[in-house]
Amino acid sequence: MYRFTLELLFQIIGIGSASGLFLKDNSLHVIGDNSAYFYEYELKSSALKRYALSENPAENIAKKLKPDFEALTFYDGSFYLFGSGSTENRTKMVQLNASTKEITAVKDLSALYKAMQTLAGLSAENFNIEGVAHTGENWYFFNRGNGNSGQNIVFTVSGRQLSTEAKITFNRLALPEIKGIRTGFTDAIALGDKLYFLAAAENTNSTYNDGEVLGSIIGRIDLKTMKIDFSRQISDRHKFEGLTLQHKGKNEISFLLCEDNDSDQLQADIYLLKLKR
Repeated sequence: MYRFTLELLFQIIGIGSASGLFLKDNSLHVIGDNSAYFYEYELKSSALKRYALSENPAENIAKKLKPDFEALTFYDGSFYLFGSGSTENRTKMVQLNASTKEITAVKDLSALYKAMQTLAGLSAENFNIEGVAHTGENWYFFNRGNGNSGQNIVFTVSGRQLSTEAKITFNRLALPEIKGIRTGFTDAIALGDKLYFLAAAENTNSTYNDGEVLGSIIGRIDLKTMKIDFSRQISDRHKFEGLTLQHKGKNEISFLLCEDNDSDQLQADIYLLKLKR
């Protein structure tokens, strides 16, 4: 059983509604679900850099218009940003060169997202991708079960190409409740033969409208069985949406987390979570 500590590590002024992050080369790379920028925060200098993801980028984009980038993952020299798919204009995937931050590919995933929904018998109103992890062999898409059907699903897409021709499988997972409300996936990363994930309880049955935040958990899925082998509540008031590895030792593993404040405030709170055996 893990013991944990959680502390507010620092704040980044200039980023709002942080939804994903990745630590690389002593820089924290961040996305916000209402922003058309990709952010790089240099830890030593505290300098914040912005990289445009569209021709006319903006921060605090109106909810009905935002691309809703909810998932960030890294593999083989590239960052991949994913829209949630919760509305028709939130289906874009953007690939960036990790060194230059130049956009190398933009792809519409609407057909792939539709194939996932059809396979799992999931309505469009219950589809909401909040995390993506990549192992080289497979992509893992985490559907947050905060719609009225409450389905937390991990979709596995085999192969490097994200197309409807790829093999797609899925696993429904029953996540723990907080105060009687089922938690829903908010992010995930792959570490060895495990998937570590965050999930939050929010008192709403909509993938579009926010509700009262009741807390967050961290958990782990075994890739061989696709079953949860560990979960722990880490907060009764935070909605954590970003997860990245900071350090992994023999008896301790630490992560950086970001909190989605669901507001127009341009401030990202970054937390340090340590799990100790």
